[in-house]
Amino acid sequence: MLSRVADSLYWMSRYFERADHCARVLETSYNLLLNPFKSSREQRWNRITASLGLPESAATPDAETAMMWLITKPGNKASIVSCIASARDNASQVREQISSEMWERLNRLYHQVNSSTTTAELGTEMLRLLAGLHDDTYKFYGVTDCTMNHSEGWYFIQLGKYMERACALSLLLDAHFASSAGADDLDWIGLLTSCSALEAYRKVYTADLTANRVAEFLILNPEFPYSVRYSAENMQSTLEAIADLTVARKTTKVSRTIGKLHSSLAYAQIEEVMAGDVHSFLNNILEQCHRLHFAVHEIYTDYPIEAAFDA
Repeated sequence: MLSRVADSLYWMSRYFERADHCARVLETSYNLLLNPFKSSREQRWNRITASLGLPESAATPDAETAMMWLITKPGNKASIVSCIASARDNASQVREQISSEMWERLNRLYHQVNSSTTTAELGTEMLRLLAGLHDDTYKFYGVTDCTMNHSEGWYFIQLGKYMERACALSLLLDAHFASSAGADDLDWIGLLTSCSALEAYRKVYTADLTANRVAEFLILNPEFPYSVRYSAENMQSTLEAIADLTVARKTTKVSRTIGKLHSSLAYAQIEEVMAGDVHSFLNNILEQCHRLHFAVHEIYTDYPIEAAFDA
């Protein structure tokens, strides 16, 4: 596979996952901010700005204005409209590699998002857009799995999805647990809902909402798709599959990096994590994801021309 094709598939998936994550967090957080009796309203909004990378210049006391900035601002690379546009731009460069159903689904979503964000007011229309993105995400992932060959290109799509998810979850969890001293059940419900995890959590822990159990479920659970460990394990299996398909490529650095990331999660105990520095643990996960990203880029995208001839 051409390096530019692999890169476009990877970034198409990352941008799409980023838009979905932003939509889930904003929808849940906006509903929590509507609670007028909660004294920590400002603290909750600060968590959003920290977890979604909102710059200080845009982090105004007016939460609704800042949320519109995160939804509709074309100049903001982290906004939903920009992420969907970037995912579509990358997909357009590899139309021959993805299925027509994938392109149609993504192209339709792009036009829906742009038409919905022309009315720059945070109201029913914007909340409907955020909720609708969930369904569109599930449909896009379903179409991808059902209509595309599960070969090298599909693996790069999976790698992009789980790389973005691991990074986004680490930032989100760090923002919540850094200021969890005054957190109540509503805060933990909001965090779990942001990760589409509330119902799955209750099936494991019933209604017992504690910081340790929420952290264990979202960081170390190996079975739930929106946990950090699940993302790391899927990145490892995906990279192993890609390495098998490119046997001449030297992948030692990638294997070592993903192996270290997987081990740090597979052998961690939540009691030790919570008793220590949660911020350092999550920041270490994020740094390992960044190192893995650059290692993958170096081997599969930005490799020297000599390496291509050797392969």
